[in-house]
Formats: sequence, C-alpha cells, structure tokens
Amino acid sequence: MDAALNTSKLSETERELIESVWADLRASAAKMAEENPLLKKLGKSIILDSPDFATALSRTLSRQHLDVFVLGRELSELFLDTYRQAPNLVSIAATDIIAVSKRDPACTDPLYPFLFFKGFQALQLYRVAHWFWERGQKHTAVFLQNRSSVLYAVDIHPAARIGKGIMLDHAHSIVIGETAVVEDNVSLLHEVTLGGTGKERGDRHPKVRKGVMIGAGAKILGNVEIGEGASVAAGSVVLNPVPPHTTVAGVPAKIVGKPKTAEPATEMDQSIPEGGLAAKILGHV
Repeated sequence: MDAALNTSKLSETERELIESVWADLRASAAKMAEENPLLKKLGKSIILDSPDFATALSRTLSRQHLDVFVLGRELSELFLDTYRQAPNLVSIAATDIIAVSKRDPACTDPLYPFLFFKGFQALQLYRVAHWFWERGQKHTAVFLQNRSSVLYAVDIHPAARIGKGIMLDHAHSIVIGETAVVEDNVSLLHEVTLGGTGKERGDRHPKVRKGVMIGAGAKILGNVEIGEGASVAAGSVVLNPVPPHTTVAGVPAKIVGKPKTAEPATEMDQSIPEGGLAAKILGHV
C-alpha cells in the first residue's frame, strides 16, 4: 500500500484482503490493456498507473464527469483523502468486490465491478458520502448522493447504515431511505426500494438483517425488520416484519415458506416454494 495510506488500524486479514484484490485487479488490467487497445488507456490510467488500491478506487469513482464546477481531479483527491483518513472503507470495498465476484455468475473478472458495474460504484460513493454525513459535512454528503443518483440511477441517503459484503445487482432504480439499515452479506436486485410510508419523520425505514436476499422490484416500506437469512420474492410489497429464515411473496407480502439456504443472499437463492400456500398467494391455483 502507498505510504500515505495508514493501514495500521486495519487487521492483518484486512490488509491481506486489500493486497489480494489489488493484485488480481492489476493482473486483469494488464491483460485487458494487452488484448484490447480500446480500453488500454482506461486500464492504465485507473489501475496500472495507480500506486495502490485506494488510489485506483478514487480514480474509478471520479472518472465520469458531470459537473463543470467540480473537476474529476478534485473528486479523486476528495476520495483519496477520505480513504487516507478511513482505510477501513478500502477493505470494505475489497469485500464488496469479492461479494459480487462470488454471487454474480456473469462476473468472471474483478475488473467488471471495479470499472463497469454501477452497483459496486454507487455503493462506494455512498460509503464516502456516509463518512462525510457522520462528520457533519452534509452538503458534501448530499452532493455525492446526487452524483450517484444521476450517474447510476441509485439513490442511497448518506445517513443510511449499510454493512459490508453487499451486492447491488444491476442496481438500476434502487432507493434506500435515510433511516434504513442493511447489515452484512445482503443482496439487492434492481428496483428495490427500502422506503417510508409517508411524510413522517424519525426512524421510518426498513432494517434488513444479515444474509437477506431481496428480489427485483420488491418494495419494503416502513420501519419493519427483515429477519436474518430471509428472502423477499421479486415484485413483493412488504409492509410487515419478516421473521428470520422465511420467504415472503406477493402484494401485500405473506410468508410462503423458507429459503433453501441459511444465507439466501450469498447463494442468490430467489426460489419460491412450490405448491400449497405459495401457489394460492401467487395465484397459481
């Protein structure tokens, strides 16, 4: 790692994780540069010319320009300065890359999420925005939230609390509200909403526990808990708490069975039990 990035507060495991992901990214970038002249400059400027993972991450999050008043170079410096102060965000980003690589069968190269998957990039923008929000720099935090919304069509309030090992698959139109909590090892597909039910203030958004799988288009509304290892079927509308290790489906969502695995998020288990109650709720009988 670059000497300017203080990793002394990280565990040996976290440091090794960063170095392992960084080595894989550099190897993949070198291969891409050799095989694809069109992308050679991209791989070189973002990864191969970067001294470490934190610098490359800062560059990939700032390479797409939106605002004539804030330059890409200034954004890159903002991100890198944040990572220098909070190196844990770097190890969390590495964990998120591994999560995507393990769960998405289309992700056969770590370069895919790092350079091209908007779910991964939007999540890392949120993490920096959250860091600023927690320190009272709310204008910077909301600026980064807006950047993510415009660039990636992913709108995560910087006050939300999101764990590590998260996959936002496809990610388009994901919305996560201000008081939402998403714990470790959760997978959300596109068009998922973790929202409120009206204009009430205070703690008003969902709490998603470890290992939860939320299918495409599902809407979870209000201060309800989605229990550890639960699964929410695509297109469901959840208005009530979901017990741990259950599967819910329908509008409004009802319990239709149990996931096949303890952590449906890590296995990307989106199955719905066949027959019985599930069939009646989903209108199959």
